[in-house]
Order: sequence, then structure tokens, then C-alpha cells
Amino acid sequence: MKITEAFTLALKNIRTSKMRTFLTMLGIIIGVMAVIVIVGLGNGLSNYVTESFSSLGTNTLTVSVSGRGSSTRNVSVDQMYELVDENSEYLEYISPTVNVSGGVRIDGEQLYYTSTTGVGEDYFKIKNYTVASGRGISFGDIDQRKSVCVIGAYLNDTYFGGSGVGETLRVGGRMFTVVGVLEASSSEPEEGGTDDAVYIPYSTAARLSGTTINSYTITMRSEDYASESKAVLEDALLEIFGDSDSYSVISMSEMLESMTSMINVLVYVLAGIAAISLLVGGIGIMNIMLVSVTERTREIGVRKSLGAKERYILEQFIIEAAVTSALGGSLGIVLGYGLSAIASTVASSAIGSSFTVDPGLSAVMLAFGISAGIGVLFGFLPARKAARLNPIEALHFD
Repeated sequence: MKITEAFTLALKNIRTSKMRTFLTMLGIIIGVMAVIVIVGLGNGLSNYVTESFSSLGTNTLTVSVSGRGSSTRNVSVDQMYELVDENSEYLEYISPTVNVSGGVRIDGEQLYYTSTTGVGEDYFKIKNYTVASGRGISFGDIDQRKSVCVIGAYLNDTYFGGSGVGETLRVGGRMFTVVGVLEASSSEPEEGGTDDAVYIPYSTAARLSGTTINSYTITMRSEDYASESKAVLEDALLEIFGDSDSYSVISMSEMLESMTSMINVLVYVLAGIAAISLLVGGIGIMNIMLVSVTERTREIGVRKSLGAKERYILEQFIIEAAVTSALGGSLGIVLGYGLSAIASTVASSAIGSSFTVDPGLSAVMLAFGISAGIGVLFGFLPARKAARLNPIEALHFD
């Protein structure tokens, strides 16, 4: 018997009992659909986390001096700059950062969601921010603790009509002159976002807040040497403080790897749980094929008495089981993609930014292959039973 004939006969037998076939395929459909959606969510979450970390800079190290250890020593800004210069083969730019809690006022209006950060002259290079008009923070601004600032595109467009350079605003009651405007980071700058920000010299911010500078952002020359770069900083700080509890060095690339690993583990676990329904579907196929063998015992006897070999009978029933399972897998893929599209819309609306549930072609092909394989695997036992039937006994079966 040719494969095409066996395939045609399998479809004919499936069509004769549509409802029973559909119920048999249901476990496969649900399993494949669940696996595709879960893998798609995992891929979407991984992409979202990667994009989020990319905006923070995966080539950056964040140094925080906590002072919680037993050491009474401290590290100065000049020491940190010297540390970066001495390890220029690993480290490139450095910027102290100071968060300013004082509110921002423009023309008497209090801005509650605008962030204010004290930064160094290389901060915009570190963050890959582009100054669209005016200039950035200079060394002279920092050295003289000038009351100047660089603002985001949202503030520039909303409060200064796109011409913010030269205008003034207040931070913590102190008047600042806008010397630069950053290019918008998104097509629609919004309140509270990255573009709703004010940047001032870190020396001015430290005096304004009455705090010491204890946070630094440092870039690595290459992410390939993230562990070496982090080790260089930790060794130097340990030599200064003599106590590892007095500081922390956080690598964004290592954090991204950790987050991605955790997401992958979660996806594998959930996909494994969803795949249990594929096993249930396979058992359902085995059950229905055993019933089919019983129902078609006389037909099998006739075919064997006319000279059909055991391998032809075996081939016919295995193909029928595989086709049933593959059809269920195909329906599961279609439903999985439909549900993924709905999930993308719901997730994007919930988090307020683009989020795509992307199953990926490899996951789809794997799910389809597994569904067809389950049909072959669980169809083998009924097929072998059919192939081994005694033709004389089969002909007498009522």
C-alpha cells in the first residue's frame, strides 16, 4: 500500500466519526495551544526585559557606597575618577549621580512626576542621550556649582513651546537656567517618562540636597569583560574600605543574564506542565485507536485474507493515529497564534508599552512535531494489535 493511499484512507476514516475524532484531538489541541502561548509569553517577556535593560545600558556598572560596613573610610569623587583612569583597559566613562528630592516648578506650577538628577559631564554619553539643542553639562558647571540644567523633550515641548534653551525653572526653590534640551527618547514623550526629567551638575545637586555623593555610573569598554571590569572595581574599593559591606557593584549585563535565566526556567516549567495535556491527548488517541481496531476487526480480517501483509495493516493504523494527532496539533497552532495576538494586545494595554507574545517558528515546528510524534508513539500499540489479528478469527468477529 502506498503512503498516499494510506493517508487518504486515514482521512476517510476520520471523517466518518467527526465528533469522536474532535474529542480525541482535544487534548492535543489544548496542549499545543498552551505550549505555544507560554513560549510566546516567555519570548515576549525576555525581549521586553532586554529592551528595558538596554535603555539603562547593559554595558554599565553601578557603584553604591552604603557605609553600612564597619569601615569609617569613604571614597571621594576624585578617587573614583582616578580609579577609572587607572583601569582604562576595562572602564571608559564615569558619572556621579545624585537624586534630588526637591520638586520642580515652572512658572509657579508644581511638577510632581518630573525627576531631577545630579550628573557628570559624561552622563549623557553613558546613557546614549543626544542633546538636541543647546549643550550638555560641562566640567565648568560642575567645578563652579552652577545653577544650570538640561531638560527632557517632554518639559521642553509642554512648558516652553519647544524653545526651552535660555528659559528658567526652579528645583528645590533654587532658580536654574536651561542650557540644553535632550532629544526625545520616544515618538510620544509623556509625563513621568524618560523625557520628563531635569539634569543638573552633581556638585550643585549634592549641595542642594545636603548629601554626600555615594552613587556612580560607570561604563565598560566591552561587555565581554563584564566580570573582569566588576572585579577591578570591587578589588579597588575593598582596598579603600577594607570591608566589602561598605559598597556594592552591580553589573547591568549580569542582572540581564540572571533575569533572562529566571524567565527561561519559568517558561520551561510552565511549558512542561502544559505538555502534560499532550500526554493525556496521546492516551486518548491510543484509546480511540484500540476502539477502532475492535470496530474494524472484520475489515482487517478481509484485508489479511486477500493478502495484505502485517506491515501494511501496521502502517495504516499508525498513519491514521499520526494524522489525527497532527490535525489536532495544527488546530492547536492556529488557536495558539490567535490567543497570542489577543495576549499581545492585552499585555500592551496593561503595561502601557509595546509587548509582543512571539512563539517563534522553532516552538511552532517543535509543537507540531511532538503532536505528530505522539500520534505515532501512542498509535503503535493499537496498530500492532490490528496487524497481529488472526484473519480467520477476525472474519468470524461479529
